[in-house]
Amino acid sequence: MVIIGAAGGIGRACAQRLAGRFPLLLLGRSLEPLQSLAAELPDAEAVAVDASDRAALLAAISAFAESRGRPTGLLNCAGSIVLGPAQRTSEAAFLEVLQVNLVTAFNAIAVAQAQMRQGSVVLMSSVAARLGLVNHEAIAAAKAGVEGLVRAAAASGAKRGLRVNGVAPGLVDTPLASGLLSQPAMRQASERMHPLGRIGQPDDIAAVIVHLLDPANNWISGQIIGVDGGLGTLRPPG
Repeated sequence: MVIIGAAGGIGRACAQRLAGRFPLLLLGRSLEPLQSLAAELPDAEAVAVDASDRAALLAAISAFAESRGRPTGLLNCAGSIVLGPAQRTSEAAFLEVLQVNLVTAFNAIAVAQAQMRQGSVVLMSSVAARLGLVNHEAIAAAKAGVEGLVRAAAASGAKRGLRVNGVAPGLVDTPLASGLLSQPAMRQASERMHPLGRIGQPDDIAAVIVHLLDPANNWISGQIIGVDGGLGTLRPPG
């Protein structure tokens, strides 16, 4: 099982849930947190790689496949949060959002198609891909691209049994969101925005991802599963 962005909040929660069930390849840009996580888990290997570099990503997963066999699952948790209106988002900042969120997802699909005969790929979207949220222009554009990629890749992989799905969280309490959630007023406003009345936790998202990665759940493909406290479909109470 391959986890890209394994040291982040959601990636870490997924690794902990998958540990002991599959050999794990933990990937990310910084080696030290990956090694710390791998040391806590059985049968886990840590490799530093930038998933926006397809050749480097392919090399890391190919080496793992040679020693442990072809992976049966791949999760891409690489991502970023950049908020602001389009007119205040520089072209460089927007391209970086696309690189981190969409290019890494595209590379994950390309490598999965090359290395996996069948199995499950899960990509990360966001509630912002479908719900119009203020100042989310850049991330909404990138994640909408991810959702289109999920459906196209699922169609391409269906005959061989390569399933592709996406998970679209609301706001989750991870290091990536710490800049927002460290402000009490912002945290309270975000809690009120979600109909279930709280910010998501990494394990809320990991539970659904692990379900999609499980070989037993092999009749789900091309889906975007919202795990957002009702934000994408419900009005907040009151």
